[in-house]
Parts: sequence; structure tokens; C-alpha cells
Amino acid sequence: MLRKLFFIIIFLSCSFCFSQYKFKGQIAEQESGKTIYLSIIEDYRKFGRISMEQILKKTTTDSLGYFSFNGNNLISENRIYRIHLDDCRESSSNSEHFFGSCEYSKSILFIANNNDTITFPTSFANEALCKITSTNSNSSTFLDIDVLKEQMAFDFNDFRSDANRKLNSKKWFSSLQDFGEKLDEPLAELYIFNFLSDKRNETYTYYLKDIGKTDYYTKLGERLNSKYPKASFTDLYLNEIAIDQQIADSNSSISQLWKWFLPLLLALSIALNIYFLLRNKQNVKNADSEAFEKLTEQEQNIVLQILENKTNKEIASIMFISVSTVKTHINNVYKKLQVSSRDEIKRRFKSLA
Repeated sequence: MLRKLFFIIIFLSCSFCFSQYKFKGQIAEQESGKTIYLSIIEDYRKFGRISMEQILKKTTTDSLGYFSFNGNNLISENRIYRIHLDDCRESSSNSEHFFGSCEYSKSILFIANNNDTITFPTSFANEALCKITSTNSNSSTFLDIDVLKEQMAFDFNDFRSDANRKLNSKKWFSSLQDFGEKLDEPLAELYIFNFLSDKRNETYTYYLKDIGKTDYYTKLGERLNSKYPKASFTDLYLNEIAIDQQIADSNSSISQLWKWFLPLLLALSIALNIYFLLRNKQNVKNADSEAFEKLTEQEQNIVLQILENKTNKEIASIMFISVSTVKTHINNVYKKLQVSSRDEIKRRFKSLA
């Protein structure tokens, strides 16, 4: 029994000893003394920049440009890490390379855990930190996603029209999300989510619409909570999704309100215009009637004859009065109505014709 317990202890001790990572690579031949950082990224909104609080270790390259990080102090679960080359001179070093904007700094994002062995070899033309060879099948997924993002950018820039943007947004949201889900690694999906939901990208507007139409984001939260229940990035994602869902619901409610409000507003506007038009016509008619009633009986008869296009001579014959008397009555009508022609009388009393 004691012998069995002894072997179990030895086995566990050996397992612990062998549980370690090794990240190694080369930046270029004969590039010695360059500073290389290893960082962990818990906040997925900081994928694009480098900050001091992320850094775990630093080392320098040897005479052939090789570097290496190893130990057993990393998390046993997959996490997102960055290898960062600081190629700035000590005298000119400033905060720029800690925010990913220094032209002399290069970095690569990858997924790893405490058991992984990963190599970062140089590629063609001695390009550094752009290839990954790993014991972890998910380590290089960010590089694959970046290829898709470049294809997406090409599609967006091919024709910069609203129709093209809407079509490609729908296409690429689906393509990137499906690709991430098939990887069975929520960390890769977080990388995609960070890109699609970035307020600085053209995709953000579509993201706010998409979050209200699909349950993808809810299911991604469930996958994160299942695989990384105690991770800070899981809580960050769940909180952010809850807020964005509220924004999307609010925008949808406002959109639905306007969908019904605008037709109602248009109908009300038409109804008011008809009402004011009819009221104006009635007011004009009432004013004309009042003006007509202020005329004498003879003047009213003459106005009615004018509305029938009768001449002065015809009016005189009909009313058994002289032409000069007709002219006198017409002049009195002009003064009372403040008009100067028979046509104005016709326009004034066209409702009586």
C-alpha cells in the first residue's frame, strides 16, 4: 500500500514538473539584444494595443535573433497572449509602442496554455512574428481570422455604396461568426466579436441591428460561461452584451414607434390641411355673403346680372332702367366692394353664380 502511494506521489510530481510552456522564435538573423515581451490579454477590447499591466515577462534575443519564454506559471486553461517585439532605441522609446502605433514594434496574438510548446519562425524576407507552429491547434486561429478580415475589407472597399455595405455586412457577419463557432474556441469568437462590434468600424451599425435579430450573441455568452466561467473577459462580455441589447431594443422600439407615428402624422397633416381649406372656403363664402347683403336691392340685382356676363345695355333692358343708371350702380358697387373691374366682382361672388 505504501509502495503504491509512493508511486502515485512520484507520478503527480512528475506531471507537475512536465506541465510547463515553451514559447520560442526568431525575429531575424544576427538581431541580438532586441527586447521581447510576453503579455496576457484579459480585456478583449485591448487586442489592438499594448499596455504595461498586460506584460508577464520580457527577454532579449541572442546573437542569432532567437528568443525564448518558458516556465510553469501560466494558466492551465487557454488564454490569449501576445508576443511583442520592442525594436525602439532606448533613447527614443516612448509610450507609442505600448499602444500599438510604433512603427518599430511588432506583435502577434495567439491562444495558449501552460502546457503548450509554440514556435514563431521568421517567414519570407525575414518577416518576424507572422507565423505560428504550436502543439495547441487553436494557437494560430487569429491569423486565420485576420485573413478573413482582409477579404472582408476588400469587399467593403470594392464598391463603397450603401447597397454594397449592407450586402457585405450581412455576408461577413454570418461568415465570421460561423467560422468562429466551428473552431469550438470561444476565445476566437471573442476576437471576431471585438472586431465586428468595434464602434470605430463600419460594422458597428449593422452589429446593433444584428444583436436584436439573432441569438448568436446569447449563445456565445453561454459558451464562454461554460468553458471560462470565472474569467474576467466572460463577465465583461456578458455585461457588454446586456447593455448593447438594451440599446438595440431601444433603437428597435424607436424605429417601430416612428414606423407607426409617421403615417399617423401624415394622415393628421392631410386632415388638418383639408379642414383649414374647407374652413377658409367657408370663411370666404361668409365674407362674400356679408358683403353682398350690404348692397342695395338694385345693386344686388346688377351684381347677379354681371355674374351672368350681361352687358350694361342688357342689364338696363332687363331692369327697365337707363344705361347711365346702371353705370352709377356699378360704380357704387365698386366703391363698396373696393374693386375696380367686373372680373373682380365675378371672382368675388363666383359662389353666387
